[in-house]
This record gives sequence, structure tokens and C-alpha cells, in this order.
Amino acid sequence: MDTHAAYKSRWLPWVLLLPSFVILILFLYYPTIETFVLSLYQVAFLGLSKSFVGIENYKILFTDPEYLQIFKNTVIFAFFVVIFSMAVGLALSILANQKVSGWRIYRLLLIWPYALSPAVAGVIFLFMFNPQSGIVNYLLTITLGIAPDWLTNPTLAMGLLVFVAVWKNVGYNVVFYIAGLQNLPGEVLEAALIDGATPWQRFWRVTFPLLSPMTFFLLIINTIYAFFEAFPFVDLLTKGGPSNATNILIFNIYRDGFEYYKTGMAAAQSVILFIAVVFLTILQFRVGEGRVHYGG
Repeated sequence: MDTHAAYKSRWLPWVLLLPSFVILILFLYYPTIETFVLSLYQVAFLGLSKSFVGIENYKILFTDPEYLQIFKNTVIFAFFVVIFSMAVGLALSILANQKVSGWRIYRLLLIWPYALSPAVAGVIFLFMFNPQSGIVNYLLTITLGIAPDWLTNPTLAMGLLVFVAVWKNVGYNVVFYIAGLQNLPGEVLEAALIDGATPWQRFWRVTFPLLSPMTFFLLIINTIYAFFEAFPFVDLLTKGGPSNATNILIFNIYRDGFEYYKTGMAAAQSVILFIAVVFLTILQFRVGEGRVHYGG
């Protein structure tokens, strides 16, 4: 039986796809190509004029200690966000997967932070961790007698950004991990239980390997999230400070492009960020795909 769709006109499929092609070209392919081209130019204020400089923008970036520090900040931030977001998400999903009284409410409470706008989440934590009037320092003062200056200490500021980013994204991981846990083959888990495996052994030798496709998928998604979606947290909480200690690539691109009007330099940074994320994604596929177990 021929299952292929039949069209009276050979052009009809292309006509139906035309709106999608127009959107992709206008909002994806053209801006991407334009960014690559713009990174080879030195652009005057508001783009009134531009001169071709080749790869000079890239040379300046890779020889600038401040930019290299920003790149290092981004790698550190992304590493801890990915690790903690996935680890906490997996732990919470295992707990939420238990059939206990009120389990639906627990799952909802775990997931709702992901529904918040990043800007709203940033404002909430800005008020909570305000050194003078925040609830966190108030509780620390009355219990431990300390009041850390979260936003002016480089280590504490970076830790706060990581914490906010993990809190915001952990619900996303919980949703997928719960879905993965509920689709595990029950006979395999029962066999491990009958064989006398401890809960810890059942997790590491049965549950976690069977969740590897989901873990691999979330590893890619969380990496992209850490590199591209942390801008509101930096903008609202630290502005890249103190002394560029929390400045990351996506925030620096915005600042150079829209505050300092160094459009060519911002475009070059966008290209570098794009290539870095593509490289990490390919590396994760090369290294992680061989360790993924797809159960039959």
C-alpha cells in the first residue's frame, strides 16, 4: 500500500512550506549570516559607518585579559549550573516519584519555578538576598549573627547566580526525569530487588543506566540554558560585578552591543559563543552517545 501523501500539484507542498521558510530566513538564517559578516567590521556609533577589519576583532578579544576572564567565568558558571541542576533534578524526581499522600501537590511545587519568567525570578532573589533588607540576611542575623554581603563578594555573587539559575531550571529537569522514571521497565527493577540489590545498587546499576537517554538529552538542554538564558539573572542581580567576577559571555555581548555600541565587537563575541556551544554539543554527542543505553 502506498502511504505517501498525494498532491494534485507538485508545487502545493512548497506553497504550504513557504510561510515556515520565510520565518526561518527572516528570523534565523539572515540574522545569523549578518552577525558573522558584522563581526568582520568595525562599526561606528549607531551603525552610521563601518570599515572592514577582517579578523582584527577576534584578535583583540583573544588577547584581552578581561575577555578571557569573562570566558572563564562563563565556563565555571555553566559547569556548576549543569551539574547541580541535573543532580538536584534527578534527586527530587526520585523523591517525587514515590506514591505518598499529596504527591501531586509536591510535584506541582517542584515544577512551578520553571513557569516563572527569568526576570521575575531575578527580582525575587534580588529582594531576598539584599544585604540590608533581604529576608535571607535577616534570618542569618537572628540565627547565626552573620550578614553576608552577597552582591559585593565575588565568590558569593557567583554562587548566588548559580543558585538562582539552578532553582529556576530544576523544575524542567524534574518533569523529564519523572517521565523517564515512570517508563522504566518494571520487570528489570523487580529482578534487581529479588536478587537482593540494595536501593543504592539498584539506582546506580539499573535505574541510572536506564535513564541515560534522558540524562544525555538534559545535558545538552542544560548546557544551552546555562550559556544563553542566564542574562536576566546577571542583569538584575550583579550587573557583571563585582569587578567583572560574575560577567558572562551573554551579558557582555549585550553590554558591548547596546550600552557601549561596539557592534562589531559584540558580533564577534556572538560568533565565539555560538562556536563554543556548538563545539560543546558535538563533544557531548561524541563522548556521551557511546554511554547511552537504550533499553529495548
